[in-house]
Formats: sequence, structure tokens, C-alpha cells
Amino acid sequence: MARDQIDMTPLQSRDELVAWIEAGVKPESEFRIGTEHEKTPFTLEGHHPVPYEGAKGIGSLLEGMKLLLGWEPIMERGNIIGLYDVTGGGAISLEPGGQFELSGAPVETVHQTQSELMAHLAQVREIATPLGIGFLGLGMTPSWSRAQIPVMPKGRYKIMRNYMPKVGKYGLDMMFRTCTVQTNLDFSSEADMVKKLRVSLALQPIATALFANSPFTEGKPNGFLSFRSEIWRDTDNARSGMIPFAFEDGMGFERYVDYALDVPMYFVKRGEEYIDVSGSSFRDFFAGNNKILPGERPTLSDWANHLSTIFPEVRLKRYLEMRGADGVPWGRLPALPAFWVGLLYDNDSLDAAWDIVRHWTAPERQALRDDVPRFGFKARIKDRYLFEIAKECLILSHAGLRRRGRIDHLGRDESRFLEPLERIIEAGRSPAEEMLDKFNGPWNGSVEPAYQEYAF
Repeated sequence: MARDQIDMTPLQSRDELVAWIEAGVKPESEFRIGTEHEKTPFTLEGHHPVPYEGAKGIGSLLEGMKLLLGWEPIMERGNIIGLYDVTGGGAISLEPGGQFELSGAPVETVHQTQSELMAHLAQVREIATPLGIGFLGLGMTPSWSRAQIPVMPKGRYKIMRNYMPKVGKYGLDMMFRTCTVQTNLDFSSEADMVKKLRVSLALQPIATALFANSPFTEGKPNGFLSFRSEIWRDTDNARSGMIPFAFEDGMGFERYVDYALDVPMYFVKRGEEYIDVSGSSFRDFFAGNNKILPGERPTLSDWANHLSTIFPEVRLKRYLEMRGADGVPWGRLPALPAFWVGLLYDNDSLDAAWDIVRHWTAPERQALRDDVPRFGFKARIKDRYLFEIAKECLILSHAGLRRRGRIDHLGRDESRFLEPLERIIEAGRSPAEEMLDKFNGPWNGSVEPAYQEYAF
């Protein structure tokens, strides 16, 4: 999420919470694609984490980007912590350990996603290279301990940092050591939202396997293909996971609101200040029963901020966010929006994808999600290897993108962005398996070469 919302209208009824999400409904002609990606900054010399402070720190990088782009700075207590394009374009924000995130503008085609990405990388390099900063495209930092990673000066992260160890063993690793790429997509009605949510939730493990890219922790193989995905299994289960209720009868905007009302909150923002209300539910806050803010009622901003602190595999806001993929090098980034657009924005492919998943039970979906971080394509569901299902989904996505028929200036449709995934399926191995082969072969048991080969 780029920046915390500011709308101080006090809420009167649950209907307003539902209406806030429902306002995301749009006609198909207005469907857009949003892509967010995180990358880990490192010092080109020595491959160390980059601190916020100093002439060659992340603060300086953001100041340089501000001058180059002319974007508005996002400030907190005198520190620049992000930038946004006032013309309705993208935003740049910092994750807790300095991971540099581009929240892309809502665009119409994956071609535009690619153009935006290339422009962003050129701009970032222009500022970062003289500062001696490079960026890594992996799902998790391959060589640093948690203690080595600097903390960014953002109030909400301080509250999360204190709360995370109480609710799971990997929350701090999620915050400080992981990177993701995420695709945000629209829906045309409540029924369309439900169908897309179900299909994308059930198939999220496929994206996890195709993009699995985090096999190293502190310089050694960690036993997983996507350790980032494993981290999410024990970060904070009250706010993450496969939300099985989404597949039950009666699912809709209201049902999601009821779920969100009971998810523990992190913070309430008042002016510049983040007030720690961690562990208390939005439902109690809504009833005026928050112990820290007795008698106070939440605002629409509080609701929007709260929805951004819920982390299921697919998240509902005013659009759907696909959250299952590891961060990857730039050449593979547009493959994620392409994959989901082909499956979800084409009705024939969406129907066919629903046919694949509709007989899976909640325990089966959960078992698949639990197995995929370690086994990747070799995970199974109902006597089928995930590999076969991934292959099928890629064919459906390809067909969907061809039918969409969005052509670039050279006459190519968006299916070309699936090429990196098609190569992965042809080889039968996830990116992490390829990386482990390098580690055990030409890299001679060192992760250092990753800082060249997987840099942006």
C-alpha cells in the first residue's frame, strides 16, 4: 500500500464498511491492472544492507528520486519515506527493512506494465548507481541475518515489530527479509468478485511455484523453494492464509467485512501519530469499545488502513490483490500480471479455471498451500501434481490473453509476457531449483553471485 488514507468521516453503520469495498465495482471496459513489486537494496561494494541515514542511504535515494521525478514526497516526522505521482500514476514506498516498492499506476494492458517497469528501473538506476546501491530480485535476502538489517523510520512498522513476535515465529522475517510481486485486478459485480476470489485463492499456490525464488537463508539452502511463502504460514494466522469462508455459500462483500471486523488491528492513525491498538478488533473499535481510544468511533480512513493490514493469499480491497508470488528479477515481473489477467479477465478462461478448482475441498486447498513452499511443482492435490495443473493454467492464461487481443506497436499481444513461465514449465523446474543447481555447481556453494545474476 502506497500511503495511509486520510478520510476522517466517522462511521455510523456496517453498511458503510460494505459500501466502501463495493465502490470498487466497475464495468469491464474500465478494468485496470496494477502491479506492485519490492526489491532489496544492497551496497554494490560488499553486498551489505543499505541504512536509511547518510549520504549513500535510502533517504538520499528517495530525495534523488523526488528531484528526478517531480513526485510529491510522503513525509513522516521529518523523514522522507515515499513518493507519489499527483497525476494519478504510481507511488514509491519503503518496506520495513528498506525494500523499495513501486506501486504501479492502474494501467490498461500488460504492455503498459512493462513500459512503466522499464521507465522505473531506468530512473532508479540513475539515482542509485552513483550512490553505490544495487537492487536484488529475489523473494528473500539470501545472505543477511535479521539483526543486520536496518529499520526504516515508519511509525506503523514499529507497532508491527513489537506485535509480530506475539503471534507467529516468522513475522519479523516477513517484514525485514522478504520481497514480493503482486498484481491487483478489478471486478464488475459482487458475483464476479466472488468467482475471481475463489479461482485466484485456489490457484495462488501455482503462482507460488512458478515464481518460487527464495531458497537461501544467511548464505545456505534453507530446505525450501519459496521460504517467503513458508514464512507466511507462521507470521500471523489471524490475518493471513487461504480464507476458507470465501468458498462457502453466502460469500460476498458483507461476509468479507465480517471477517475483517474480527481481524486484530495494528494501529490507528491520528495526524502524524500512529497509536498502538494491536490485538484489539475493529469490531470493538466500531462499537466504541477500544480500551486505548474509549468512546471513539473509527473513520473511513481507519477502515481503509485496517484492510491494508490483512494479509490473506488474495486480499479484497476495492480490487483483488494476488499475494502468492516471490519477488523476481525484472525480466520475469510482467509475467505475473500477464498470468492472472489471462486467467481472470477472460470469461472463458475464468470458467475453465473454476472447473479445475471447484471440486477441491478446504482441507485439500490448505494442504496444497502448506506443501508448495517446500515441494513446488511436486506438491499434489487430488492425485495430481501441481506441475500438471500449472501447465494447464498457463495454457488457459495464454488463450485468455490472445482473446483479449491487446496489441502493442509491433502487433504482439500480451501472451508474449508469459514466455518466462513457459520456459520454466518446459524445463520442469522452478526458478529456485535452477538457483540451487547453480549454488551446488558454478557458484561453488556461495550465494554471492546472486547479487550479479539476479540484480535489477
